[in-house]
Amino acid sequence: MKKRILIVEDEEKLARVIEVHLQAAGFEVEKAGSAEGALQMADRAELVLTDLRLPGLGGLELLAQIRRQNSQAAVIVMTAFGTVENAVEAMKSGAVDFLLKPFSLDHLTTVVNKALEVRALRDENRQLREELGRRYEFDNIVGRSPLMQEIFATVLRVAPTRATVLLAGESGVGKDLIARAVHFHSPRKDRPFVKINCTALPENLMESELFGYEKGAFTGAAQSKPGKFEQADTGTVMLDEIGDVPVSVQVKLLRVLQEREFERLGSNKTRRLDVRVIAATNQDLRAALEQGTFREDLYYRLNVVPINIPPLRDRREDIPFLAERFLRQLAADCGSPAASITDAGLRKLVEYHWPGNVRELQNVIERSLVLCASDRLDAAGIRLESLPQARSAPGEHFLPEGLTLDQYEQDLIREALRRAGGNKSQAARLLGLTRNALRYRLSQMGME
Repeated sequence: MKKRILIVEDEEKLARVIEVHLQAAGFEVEKAGSAEGALQMADRAELVLTDLRLPGLGGLELLAQIRRQNSQAAVIVMTAFGTVENAVEAMKSGAVDFLLKPFSLDHLTTVVNKALEVRALRDENRQLREELGRRYEFDNIVGRSPLMQEIFATVLRVAPTRATVLLAGESGVGKDLIARAVHFHSPRKDRPFVKINCTALPENLMESELFGYEKGAFTGAAQSKPGKFEQADTGTVMLDEIGDVPVSVQVKLLRVLQEREFERLGSNKTRRLDVRVIAATNQDLRAALEQGTFREDLYYRLNVVPINIPPLRDRREDIPFLAERFLRQLAADCGSPAASITDAGLRKLVEYHWPGNVRELQNVIERSLVLCASDRLDAAGIRLESLPQARSAPGEHFLPEGLTLDQYEQDLIREALRRAGGNKSQAARLLGLTRNALRYRLSQMGME
C-alpha cells in the first residue's frame, strides 16, 4: 500500500515539482496551498511536508494544530536559509526533520524515507505500549512455577540498569516476552525496542542491516540507510539467535558493546550510540566457544546477566494455567464453543513432553479448538502431533531396545527430514533446533 504524503506549499510551481518527484518514487501525494486547507487532509496523511511561511496560518501554527488533532502524521518543515531558527523551533515542537531551500530532489527523498521510518518505528512502539499491559506485565506472563518466579525477580532487578542480558533457552520458551519485559520495566520503556532475528539475515547483508550504509557503499545502495542499531538509539536492541552471527560481524558487535560506537558500511565517520543490548540463543554458546564459531570476548560481554529460561517440561505446574489462558484467548477466533478443559484433558497436556515448548502448546490448543464441537475440551480432543517420544515408565528401558543415544538422535533427525520432505529449515523447526544446529548434526552424521 502506497504511503500518503501531504504537501503544504503556496508556491504552485515548487509544489508541482515535489509532487511529480514523490509520485515517481512510489508515494501517493496530495497538495494544499494553505495551512487551513491542509488541516482538512492531515488525518489522511502519513507524512506532512510543509513550508514555514504560508499565507494566513503559518507552518509552526499548522504543526501545533496537527498535534492538537492527535494526528499521527510525521511532519517535515521546509524553510529558506534565513529562517533556520524557526526550523529549530519546529523540531522542538515535534517536527521530525527540516529541509533548507533550495534542496535537491535526491536529498528530499532521503529525508522523506527517513521520516517515514521514524514514524513506523514510533507507531510500532505505540502499539507495543498499548499491548504491554495485557501481554508483558508479569501477572499476564503465565509463570507460576518457582523457576519462572525467580526469573521475574531477576528481570525486576536488572531492568533499571543498562546491563547486557543474555537469555538462553530452547525455541518456544518465551525469550521474546522476557526481553520485552526487561525493556518495559526499564527507564527506556518509552524508547524504541528493536528485535533483530540474526538467523533471518544473510551473512553478506548482516553488517549493512545492523549498522546501516552510505549511498554508493555497494551496488544498489542508491541512498544512505540507518541500520537497526541506529533505529534503536536510546532504546533496546534484542539480538535473537545471537549464536548464528558470523565471526566477521561478531567483531563489530563487540565494539558496539565495549565502545558504544560504530561506522556505517562505506563510511569513516564514527557514530556514538546509546542502546541496551539483550541477546537470546537456543544454542550452547560454550560449545560454540570450543568449536571456534563464537568469540570468547563477545561471549563474556554478552553474558553479564544470564537468564536461563527452563523448557516447559521442567515446569509442568505452569501447563494448566497456560492452557486455560490460550483457550480463553483463542476460542472466539477459532469459532469454538469450548469454554474449559476437562481434568483428563489437562492431565494429557501435563504428561506430554512438549519439544516445542510454550509455542507448541499454543498451537495444540488452537488446533484442538478448531476441531472441537463440544463446550469442553477433553483428552480425546487434545490433538497432539510430534516426533516419537524418548520417555518411559519406571522400570522400562529409557531408550528403545538396542539403540544408543547417538542412534536414537539420528533416527529422530531422519524422521524429521522425512516429515519435512527433505526441507532442512522445516525439519529444524520440528526438532526445536536452528537450521545451523541441524546442519552441524548432519555433518557429524556424515549426511550433509
